[in-house]
Parts: sequence; structure tokens; C-alpha cells
Amino acid sequence: MLVLAFDTATDVATSALVQDGRVLGERIGTARALVGDVDDLLAGAGSTPADLDALVVGTGPGSFTSTRIGLAFARGLGLALEIPGAGVSTLDALAAACPGAYPVIDARRQEVFVDGPRALSPDDLDLEPGVLCIGSGAVRYRAALERRGAAVPPDDDERHQPHARLHASIARDYGSVDHVEPIYVRVPDAELLRP
Repeated sequence: MLVLAFDTATDVATSALVQDGRVLGERIGTARALVGDVDDLLAGAGSTPADLDALVVGTGPGSFTSTRIGLAFARGLGLALEIPGAGVSTLDALAAACPGAYPVIDARRQEVFVDGPRALSPDDLDLEPGVLCIGSGAVRYRAALERRGAAVPPDDDERHQPHARLHASIARDYGSVDHVEPIYVRVPDAELLRP
């Protein structure tokens, strides 16, 4: 089965082309470059969109706009190609990179997204001493997490990225991409600014 997986929920968008569990290619970029990255992945594997059997999309939590970009792309591609898709939590994909690690995504507003999912201040996390924290929130709030007894890998450690290949490896419930829903933990910033 040829699967295209991607996650745009964080500041770094990842995409991967996976054939029967084997990674044919992977890209790291931005949400706005997703279409070009996917085109490059397919060309690099000598494939076309018509060769795809399924899609896997990251559902967040993360940036409202970036998450919507990934979901809209999945829905459009799934509809056009008439192929199934599956949604995978960005937190779950991060956790798959390093079993036992605690995934932490930067939620902006001085908060992080963590398992639950929920958004809270990094100073309010109840962490086991020595727990390994990974993800964009772990990088941004390294000092706060380390004060709480956590370990955080170096900023350039690949475990901080929600690699799309991990999404493909843990995806299970394939169906209509129209049924894949984003994980929103709080209201979008735009709604907070409404009078």
C-alpha cells in the first residue's frame, strides 16, 4: 500500500511517502510548501498521485491555521483521488518517535499542548523526575521543563519533529477523509480578538 502522510500542525511541516512500511522519501518544510513537497516526494519515487492508496494527516493539536491547511489538503486530495485517509494526533506521532517520552508542543500564548489533550503553562506540568520531553514546546520551554526535573534533548535532535513517517506507522482507522477531524484544545486566536 502506497501511503502519503503529512503533518502541518506545528511550525515545521513534515511529509513522507511510505510503501508497505518502507519510507520512500520524507520532507521537512512549512505548511505553505506542502504541495511542492508532496510533488517532490512523488516524483522522487517515480509515482503520481493516482498511485496513492491512502492518506494519513496529522490532526494536531497545534496551530489552528496550519492544521486546517493539512486537513484541507487531505480532504481535497482524498476526494479527487477517491482514496481513504486516517487522522493521527501530532502528540501521538511525537510519542511514537521515542517510547516513554513526554510530547510537548508549543501552543504559543506561553502555553504548551500535552496529552489529554490540554493546553497549560509549562510551569504547571506535573512531570516525573528525569522524564524525556520532546517536541517544539520542549525546545521553546527547555528551561522551565528542566527546572521541573525533565530532560530535553538538544534543539536539533530529530525527536522534536513530528515526522510523517511515524504518522503512517501508527495510523489504523482508514475511512473517508471527510470524517477526519482536527484536535482543537482551545478557541482560535482570531475568535479571542472579536469584539
